[in-house]
Amino acid sequence: MPQIEVRGLAKTFRVAERLPGLAGAFRGLFHRRMRDVHALGGVDFDIERGELVGYIGPNGAGKSTTIKILAGILNPTAGTCRVDGLTPWRDRRRHVAHIGVVFGQRTQLWWDLPVIESFDLLRDIYRIPAAAYRDNRDRLIALMDLEPLLDVPVRQLSLGQRMRSDLAAALLHGPSLLFLDEPTIGLDAVSKLAIRDFVRELNREAQVTVLLTTHDMDDIEALCERVMVIGNGRILVDTSVDGLRRRVRNERILVVDYDSAGEAATVDAPALVAEGEGVRSVERDASRVRIAFDPDRLPAATLIGQLLALGTPHDLFIEHPPIEQTVAELYAEHDMRER
Repeated sequence: MPQIEVRGLAKTFRVAERLPGLAGAFRGLFHRRMRDVHALGGVDFDIERGELVGYIGPNGAGKSTTIKILAGILNPTAGTCRVDGLTPWRDRRRHVAHIGVVFGQRTQLWWDLPVIESFDLLRDIYRIPAAAYRDNRDRLIALMDLEPLLDVPVRQLSLGQRMRSDLAAALLHGPSLLFLDEPTIGLDAVSKLAIRDFVRELNREAQVTVLLTTHDMDDIEALCERVMVIGNGRILVDTSVDGLRRRVRNERILVVDYDSAGEAATVDAPALVAEGEGVRSVERDASRVRIAFDPDRLPAATLIGQLLALGTPHDLFIEHPPIEQTVAELYAEHDMRER
C-alpha cells in the first residue's frame, strides 16, 4: 500500500482584483472584484514508503500548494489524499506527529531564541519522550555539525546555518515522511552539498520517505531516481530522471579534449555520420569538441571508434544534456499542445 495516495486533488483560490491608483483603491472598498486562481486541477500520484521523489515545475505550477495540502495546512477544493492512512486536513494532530516539513523561505525556529531552546520547545510540542529526544537531538547535531550554533539566536544565523538547523528541527520527533520545499534556495555550494548528503543518507539509511520540490536541477540529479513534473496545476510527467530525458530527446554528449585546436578542427559532422547518421551537432571551444548524438542510431562505441580514426584525443567522456534543458523542452512541448 502506498504511503501517499493522491486522487483528483484540486485547489482553487479566490483572490481580489483592484484597479490601479488611488481611485481603484477607493472603488475596491465598495465594489471588490474577485477571480478564481486554479492552483491544482486534478493531481493524481502515489508514493511508496522509502522513495525519494523530486517534484518540479515553474513558479505557480502548484508545487507548494500540493505540499501544504499533504502537510494538512490547506484544505483542497476537491479530490482525496491519504498519507499513512490518514486524511491530512481532517486528522491533523495524528498526521503531523509522523511528518516533517521544511520550507526554504520560512523557519519553524523561534527567531530570538538560541537554536537549542527552539529544539527543546519542539520536544514539548511533539511530546517526544526524553530518551528518544536526547538520542535524536545528539545524532542530528553531529550529522549536521550544529554544535557551534546551539547557543546562537536564530536571527544571527546565516541562511545555510539556519537551513541545517531547520532540517534537524523537522526530524527531532523521528518522522517517517519528510516534505522539503526548496530546501537549498539561496544556499552556497558547501551548504547545498551538506544538505544533499544528509537527505541522501536519511533516505537510504533510515528509509525516510522524501518529497522534494526545488528549482535546482542539480538537487534532482544528485538525489532523485523518480521525478514528477507539474505544470498549470497538473502532472505532466511521472518517470525516472533518465525517462524524463528520453521522453523529450534521447541524446548524449561526447566531450573530447585534444592537445591543440588544430587537432580539434579535424572533427566535423560529415566525417562522423557516415556509419550511423546519429550526430546532431558538433561544437568546438578551442581544443575541446562537444558532439551531441543519438545513442540509438549511433552507438557510443562506434562514434568513439570514428574519432580515434581521425586522431588521438587527450581525453574523452560522455555526459547527459543538462536536465534544465530537458525540462524546458518539456514545458515548451506541453504549451504547444495546450494551444
